[in-house]
Amino acid sequence: MLEVTILASGSAGNSALVRCGGTRILLDAGLTARRLTDRLAACGVAPEALDAIVLTHEHGDHTAALRVLCAKREIPVYANRMTAAALEAGPMAGHRNWRFFANGAAFAVGELTVESFSVPHDAVDPVGFLIRNASATFGLLTDLGHATQLVIERLREADALFIETNYDDDLLQRDTRRPWSVKQRISSRHGHLSNRAAAEVIGELAEGRLARVLLGHLSRDCNAEGLAVAAAAAPLARVGRSHVPIYCAGQETVSPMFAVGSAAA
Repeated sequence: MLEVTILASGSAGNSALVRCGGTRILLDAGLTARRLTDRLAACGVAPEALDAIVLTHEHGDHTAALRVLCAKREIPVYANRMTAAALEAGPMAGHRNWRFFANGAAFAVGELTVESFSVPHDAVDPVGFLIRNASATFGLLTDLGHATQLVIERLREADALFIETNYDDDLLQRDTRRPWSVKQRISSRHGHLSNRAAAEVIGELAEGRLARVLLGHLSRDCNAEGLAVAAAAAPLARVGRSHVPIYCAGQETVSPMFAVGSAAA
């Protein structure tokens, strides 16, 4: 069984744990090392037991724990070369335990196969992932300004999908804390997905294999769980799939463990 737990999701830090048999991989490591270690412990996993840390991009809310986690542990860190170079120019200077992948290529970690694909975001070379075992697939789509046709096609085989629903269009425009330039960056084609844009992606996948939706990276000021869930539910309802469960991941709590695949139904 492929098992997914969202350890944290939001502007202050992002990380997910994927397990299959004896294989354990961490997707991003954006909390402090202490908080991330505590959340792994809540799942019964020590950092030393991780087979890999796999990175979507270099931003701190996805990589903050790397330096401390890897200082005394031989955890392989998987990234494309541009992401690794950006981190080596900062907190990961001198790190040697990289495992490089080319965007669009697949690589194996234990019992899992990880397929990467490029996404449009204001990072040096950001990616999303489709993670497989013998019978199930999990898609991770976070931090992108819009979903390209490549993104949609790569996710068509996903049994479960984590997708960012960063902001509600109206709440972002009415927000008084963010200057216009920041609002423009967030809503640009290299920013973040809105509830509406995420719903369009879900609509593209709704009649396929998709059997679970996990929402994340919600803005504290410019979104609300009810708005995000309602937006995600609408395209599923239109094709008679209102039974597909939707879960909204948060910043402060570890999600339940979600079993992915036909046996999980």
